[in-house]
Amino acid sequence: MARRQEDERTTYASAGVNYDVMDPLKRLAQLRARETSGNLERFGMKEVEASRGESAYVWEEADGYRAFVIEGLGTKNKVADETRKFTGKTHYDAIAQDTVAMIVNDLIVVGADPQVINAYFAVGSSDWFSDEERASDLIEGWAKATSMAGAVWGGGETPTLKGIIDPDTIDLSGSAIGIVTPKERLTLGDKLTQGDAIFLVESSGIHANGLTLARNIASKVPEGYATPLVDGKSYGESLLAPTHIYAGLTRELFEAGIDVHYMVNITGHGWRKLMRASRDLSYVVEQVPQAHPVFEFIQEHSGNDDEEMYGNFNMGAGFAIFMPDKDVKLAERIALEKYGWKAGKAGHIEEGPRQVVIEPKNLVYKGETLGVR
Repeated sequence: MARRQEDERTTYASAGVNYDVMDPLKRLAQLRARETSGNLERFGMKEVEASRGESAYVWEEADGYRAFVIEGLGTKNKVADETRKFTGKTHYDAIAQDTVAMIVNDLIVVGADPQVINAYFAVGSSDWFSDEERASDLIEGWAKATSMAGAVWGGGETPTLKGIIDPDTIDLSGSAIGIVTPKERLTLGDKLTQGDAIFLVESSGIHANGLTLARNIASKVPEGYATPLVDGKSYGESLLAPTHIYAGLTRELFEAGIDVHYMVNITGHGWRKLMRASRDLSYVVEQVPQAHPVFEFIQEHSGNDDEEMYGNFNMGAGFAIFMPDKDVKLAERIALEKYGWKAGKAGHIEEGPRQVVIEPKNLVYKGETLGVR
């Protein structure tokens, strides 16, 4: 692929999502939030301080640990709205799964089993719900995805926020609570050790991060979302492949006795997320999966190099599990036989500075490039 001039590149930051600006606010919020942790003592509970900065917040109760998370879809539903114009499908059943997956896949990284999921459907005008086909697809998709996660849909909120949200769209998000039991299943990075395998599980595609940049590209190519990719699928339909929900897999791994040391949902920050644990360890990747055609298309039309792509997108690997070498084969078999997913050892952990080294791509991401703590 011929590289574009630097000033012609469309990066994640130039498309409107700049983690260098956002991450300091997140860290400040974590500091102020930590100051409230003593309030749990009123209930005879206590915070698991090491969960601060993880995808899910964890506290200890008598029967186990509880984990809580709130997450949002982002802008992927804007792709569905445009793609509907030439497919005739609303795609909101897939969009619902994307939203539930964003919530659940962040919850399970600490070893939690999802119990209750709540929905938040905010609109700029209540007229959005008058499209019965779209609304029905959203509801049916949410219920199905909740069952895929093994959880119950507890309820939710549907506010109309005129003047804040575009009246032609919807803001989708939600929250979930889960339980970690037995307590030994808690995974916060303290179990990581030199020699652990980096076990990567395939993604279904772009999942639900990086859509701001993907949408920017659609506005610049002549056929927009209808542009065919090399596999024959349209750009829009490829972007709308529903995100995998990994809750069943992690549950199966624990029940099979696999010694899970840590887990990471590969979303924003891309493969930099492999070093999310607050540890001075090096994560050495020796094999990378074949990236989906949609990533090749994004890279070609954005002009971005591998460093930008792997630093922000999942590039074919949606979830990472760190475990001893002895457990890799069993984990591979469970992923393939139970879910039909390709998964396997992609690398290992070494003692050393906190960094991610992707050898096949000659990439090194230093610890300071992931400012989530």
